[in-house]
Formats: sequence, C-alpha cells, structure tokens
Amino acid sequence: MRRIGKFALAASIWIGTLSGVTSLPQQAYADTSIRIMLDGYPLQFPAEPIIKEGTTLVPFRAISEALGIQVTWDANTKSISAVKGNGPSSVRVQLTLDSRKSTVNGSSVDLAVAPQTSDGHTLIPLSFFSQQFGAQVNWDPKTRTVSISSPKQRMYTMGFYAISSFSDVSVIPSLDSVAFGWSRIDENGKFTLSGKDFKWPQPAGDITPESLVNEAAKSRTLPYLMVYSGDVHGELTKIIENADARKQAITEMIAAAKNNQFQGILLDFEGLGLTTDKAKTRSSFTAFVKEVSLQAKSENLRLALALHPLNSSYQGYDYKALGQIADEIIIMAYDYRSSGGTGQPEPADKVDEAIRLALKETKKDKLVLGLNLNSENTHSVNTLIGLAKRYNLKGIAIWRLGLVSSDEWTQMQQSIEFKK
Repeated sequence: MRRIGKFALAASIWIGTLSGVTSLPQQAYADTSIRIMLDGYPLQFPAEPIIKEGTTLVPFRAISEALGIQVTWDANTKSISAVKGNGPSSVRVQLTLDSRKSTVNGSSVDLAVAPQTSDGHTLIPLSFFSQQFGAQVNWDPKTRTVSISSPKQRMYTMGFYAISSFSDVSVIPSLDSVAFGWSRIDENGKFTLSGKDFKWPQPAGDITPESLVNEAAKSRTLPYLMVYSGDVHGELTKIIENADARKQAITEMIAAAKNNQFQGILLDFEGLGLTTDKAKTRSSFTAFVKEVSLQAKSENLRLALALHPLNSSYQGYDYKALGQIADEIIIMAYDYRSSGGTGQPEPADKVDEAIRLALKETKKDKLVLGLNLNSENTHSVNTLIGLAKRYNLKGIAIWRLGLVSSDEWTQMQQSIEFKK
C-alpha cells in the first residue's frame, strides 16, 4: 500500500470556565457565526449554534452521529435518549425539551440551560455531554470556535509491514491485523516472492519471516500476505485481462499464503484505470478479485483490498462490486498533492470526500482508512483518525510500520484503544 507515480449530541460550554475569560455580551457576537471543529476538522450543522446565558447550544444529532452516540427522540414526551457503549460501562442519558432536569444512568443531573428547538432542530448544551461521554471541549472567544476532541475508543487497526519495518516489530501484537508486503506481480505479470522492494526477506538471526507470521497469529493479529503491483508498464492490465495469467497467479499466491501460515491475502494493485478503458478495467479487476475470493474462501483465507480513492485519477476500481466480495477495503486516501510523501499532510477535505464517496458504494463496516505516515504529523494523524471515527468506519490502516515517529504512536494511543 504505497503511492504509485454520534457525540455528539451537542454542547454546552460555560465559556468563562473553559477559557478562563468572562463571556462577552451575546450582541457582541451578532455578526460572527460559531464554528465547531471535531478533531481538527469542521463539523457541519443543519442549524446555527446559539449562545444562551453564556452557554453554547448546538443541534444535537449532528454531533451525536459524529461521536457514535445513539440518539432517540420521543415526540409524545418531548424527550431525548442518548446511549454510548454497551453493557455495564455504557452511559445512558435522558433529556426533556425545555427542562433543565436530566438523568444520567438513572441519577438526576441539572443542566445549565434547557434543551430547546430552533428551526425544527433540537439544540442542547455541549458541555454536559462532554462531561458525561468523555470528549474534551475548548472555546476560543476570539474566533468563536468550539474545538472538540473525540474520546478514545476501540478501533480496528491494521499495520503494513514492508520496506524497513523491523524497527516497529514490537507493536504487531497490539494490532488487529498486519499485512506483510513480501510478494508482488512483476513486470511480466507473474506472481513472485523475489525482486524489487516487495520480496521475501532474509532472516535476521533467529527472527525469520516465518517466525514473524507465526508470532503474529499467536498474538491474535491476523497475518495477511500482501501482493503488490502497479500498472506502470501495464503488468496489471496484462494479468487481469488474461484468463491463463490470472489462473496461474491466483494459484501461486494462494499456495504461498497457505504454505507460509498466512490467514489472508491483501491485494494492493495500484494504478488501474488511468490510461486504459475504465469500464473494461473495472470489470476485469472485479472478475480477478472474484476468482481470488473463491479460492481464498476454499482455503479459509480472508481477502482484503487496498484501493485508490474514488476521487483519485485512478478509476479502475468498482467499490460497490468489490465491497460485496472482499472482507475489507483499505481506502488509500493519500498522494493528493504533487509532492506527496515529502512530509506535507494530505488535505483533510479530500480525505473526507474520499470517505463519503466510498460510503455511497460500500458498507462502513468494511471500510478501513489508510494513513500514509510518510506524509502526516501528530496533528494531522489525529484529524484523519477523527474522520474514521466520525463516519464509524471499521478502522485505520497504517502505511507503514517503520515510518511512525514516537510522537505519532503517542497520538494514536491517545485516540485509539488498541487490541490487548
């Protein structure tokens, strides 16, 4: 996976308490809209937030959906029920329109300002829910910006182990899956474990490729055999459009996965649909993936795909059809900039668009957001993870182990509850 070529509910902020300054009169803000940032990226609202008695009120449903809180409205009692989590650790809140009385897990809690309606939308105080559900909230009175940091949550996490990744080998047990990039389709359209970059590595003392795969499985980290290829010289087009070449490559990659104790195959086939007939390429690639899936399932192997985003230049990927075949799809939402991979973070608006386009074609529980750590920093990593949370995606995929700085690992650990 490299480059080729609810939360909710809303918010109440005691501005003096959060910012350490006294609230200015409400009329002083009349010409400036309130802006809400969730994990460093704007959150859109169907109605304008308001300030009442020094407390910011916002439409509850937009934040609840973004933070994963389940919300129910009872028109008969004019009450709002909000639930976060399951089992004994869950938080259950009930609010009533125009009433400052609320209940949290059955206990009575007073609100600073009662929930109210505006333009058909229910507004509630944010600070109350931040206290109950664990989000951090800050207020900047100069820019009239509310900044929300989503609470830490359990999230599926995949790591790519490929070029120079050994320095991060110790984190493998904390990941849900790891894709070992040790094979490829070469320039002749042949599957191989040797060659450039993506190849079977040499042992390092007692540590062998086989031992890494076995240790991952023992720690309940699912090991994928990643098969990389790019269409730079048309090698992918050759294989997906040739029945005999497809059959041979699929047979060999399935055998390589089974013989080396992998539990899945991840296809990272990049560059399709740039110069070829897009409809034909999409059809051919989907047919190829179907053939891989049939053989993989017969051998009890999972199948994952790393795909260019739908707002990229590569249009050879039918997300809808592929989402029905694969167990998971990694959205490679990066390299939007011409200088991609040089340390400049990806534009969050393009990543946001890539997610929304994918969600129109594929179920969210199959989508994994790819993060290229060659381009990101601690702030941008937090924003991208926040987008994966906001859309309730299955999780994130880290390209790649060996590129992650200690500060970026710390940030991820603050945002994600990794597998134990």
